[in-house]
Amino acid sequence: MKDSILILTGGGPAPGINTVIGTIAKCFIAHNYRVLGLHGGYKGLFNGEPDFEEIDFFLADMIFNRGGSYLRMSRYKPSDDEFVNFNTKFFRDKGIKLLVTIGGDDTATTADRVSRYLEEQGLPIHNIHVPKTIDNDLPLPMNTPTFGFNSAKAEAAHIASTVCEDAKSSGNWFVISSMGRTAGHLALGIGASCHIPMIVIPEMFNKTHITLDKIIRLCISSIVKRRISGQDYGAIIISEGVFHSFTKEEISQCGLHLSVDAHGHIELGKAPKAELFNGVLENKIAELKLGVRTRPIEVGYSIRCQDPIAYDLLYCTQLGCGVFDLFKQGYTGCMVYVDAMGETRPIFLHDVIDPVTGKIPPRLVDINGDMAQSIITHLLSFITPDDYEAAAKYLPDPENYDFYKILEWA
Repeated sequence: MKDSILILTGGGPAPGINTVIGTIAKCFIAHNYRVLGLHGGYKGLFNGEPDFEEIDFFLADMIFNRGGSYLRMSRYKPSDDEFVNFNTKFFRDKGIKLLVTIGGDDTATTADRVSRYLEEQGLPIHNIHVPKTIDNDLPLPMNTPTFGFNSAKAEAAHIASTVCEDAKSSGNWFVISSMGRTAGHLALGIGASCHIPMIVIPEMFNKTHITLDKIIRLCISSIVKRRISGQDYGAIIISEGVFHSFTKEEISQCGLHLSVDAHGHIELGKAPKAELFNGVLENKIAELKLGVRTRPIEVGYSIRCQDPIAYDLLYCTQLGCGVFDLFKQGYTGCMVYVDAMGETRPIFLHDVIDPVTGKIPPRLVDINGDMAQSIITHLLSFITPDDYEAAAKYLPDPENYDFYKILEWA
């Protein structure tokens, strides 16, 4: 019987997953391995009859440049008690020597648990994880992006640029809500790429608590600043991650009922975030009698399954080749990492997982770094003390809409 490897995908889709799957399959098939793909994520490993199929060269070649995930994904996360149901027989019967997991932080932490369990069971099975997320919030060295991020950002920027063109054409304002469960990388990247005059991300509130009122005042600050500058149109982009800091009272006042997924995260994808922000903003605009029309735009599921751009096609190909190289070098319990010079190295999961929480801490936007501060200083439009006199024509208390005072940066 040929030695085999097993590939599974966890979490949500990201451009490049199929590139990783296809590249890994081609590498191992060329070296006489059998490649198995597991449907249903980790759930398949805790099932007496796992749903799997063999991936041959022609299937790998057909899918490698396509969006989505050929292997059906799952957010299933086993409890410690469920490991008694782990299907070790499947690994033995199929001659599996390597388990490749493709996913984000939750998939990676579960990969670490699986790796340790296999070791405890005395099974000579390696585990290598490929880090994936459009949120770009895995702590890779040297600010290396996670695969899928650049493709998702490119598609989102295309959508947002069309929205901005509509704003110019119609004289409206648009409120865009962007994916980004914890960090604001995606919203910041989209906003900067499209020169959106107000970007709101969680990291901006590093000196004050995030509230819905503060977000709305930042929006008004931009609208009024643009008006007094002769630009009576624009867009605002808000990262969905701000929701995690809202109090239960704020969420209740908004009329939202938020559920949680298998990992305990708020299912922000189900919440009409752009509509919420737009509705509250419209009420404030009416109260101030600004006479501005706004429209909500949601940027989320529409960017997860697009075909990967050239950057991710190459990057994911390197990651797939790197899985084979690390396996042949004897590595296990690690993530594959490709640096800016194209060198492949392992990042061991036990080195990045927080021993207290048992999770990989998210990589946040460096709000004090040159990139973020340059975007804020040069591209955003907002009220400062120099604008108080002109803004008083539209606002009874311009200082209450001062960008730096709202964030307590002043």
